[in-house]
Amino acid sequence: MPVYALGDQVPEVDPGAYVHPDAVIIGSVTVAADASIWPTAVLRGDFGRIVVGPRSSVQDGTVVHAGAEYPTLIGTGCVVGHNAYLEGCTLEDRCLVGSMAGVLPQARIGAGAVVAAGAVVTAGVHVPAGAMALGVPARVVPDGAASHDYSAGVQRYVDNARRHARELRRVG
Repeated sequence: MPVYALGDQVPEVDPGAYVHPDAVIIGSVTVAADASIWPTAVLRGDFGRIVVGPRSSVQDGTVVHAGAEYPTLIGTGCVVGHNAYLEGCTLEDRCLVGSMAGVLPQARIGAGAVVAAGAVVTAGVHVPAGAMALGVPARVVPDGAASHDYSAGVQRYVDNARRHARELRRVG
């Protein structure tokens, strides 16, 4: 797996985390236990700090970046869908960011909130706990995520990461 130090910025990947061999991690990035980083995800901590919390998954093709003033913080048990874009934002615990969604600098996604697939949460917007953000630019629907329980999906990615760590092998 390509994990790169940049000067004195050295990534910290917990031994219990899974980083796919085709993901790229650069600089000031911390990946916690049972977190998973999937193929072609790029976590580039050159300008600022990136933290991926325990049991969180950053799925295929996602780009995570940060600014000097605004780290990108992903809490515990979050799912960041395929081809998402995160920069300088905070995802509290148990958030879901749908595929192709964007969360821009200084945005905050509250615990258990959902950013719908393709939505763009613009700079500085706060999506409260349990709310859903939909559209471009995203509009917030209070309690819109209340009926969504994706804890099984979080566990599925923890289990799948363990399977990949054990069984993945290059054949060509």
